[in-house]
Amino acid sequence: MKASIHKITAIAMALLVLFSTMSFTVDMHYCGDHLVDFSLSRNVDTCLMNAKMTKSASDCPMMEMKMDCCSDVEVVFEGHDDLKLSLDHFSFDQHVLVASFVYAYISLFEGFEADEVYYKDYSPPPLIRDVQVLHQTFLI
Repeated sequence: MKASIHKITAIAMALLVLFSTMSFTVDMHYCGDHLVDFSLSRNVDTCLMNAKMTKSASDCPMMEMKMDCCSDVEVVFEGHDDLKLSLDHFSFDQHVLVASFVYAYISLFEGFEADEVYYKDYSPPPLIRDVQVLHQTFLI
């Protein structure tokens, strides 16, 4: 239970950082009060009212309307860029601190001799009689 809560919290925090640094643009096209088209990745398609008329006005009575009823709306969501740290802003004292921390951290993990056998001169006591059978104490 506790491990699953930690995993959910870690995923939520990672998504929070991802979405707070991401920026995107939403383009919307309105004709009057009605949303005609919207896009997240490209420019929106405008409606037929803004198209160039090649036919005469008598062929298409819809084109005789005023062209000022359409509008394009662009909403920009800017992400935060303050999470990016560059190494050229560190002072000499901070470089020394990081270098000494890394050196001290690496020196914690010194190797040891695994080939040393400390019990090679030890011999077990001689087994004269089986004490567990004698006292009838058995591990179950």
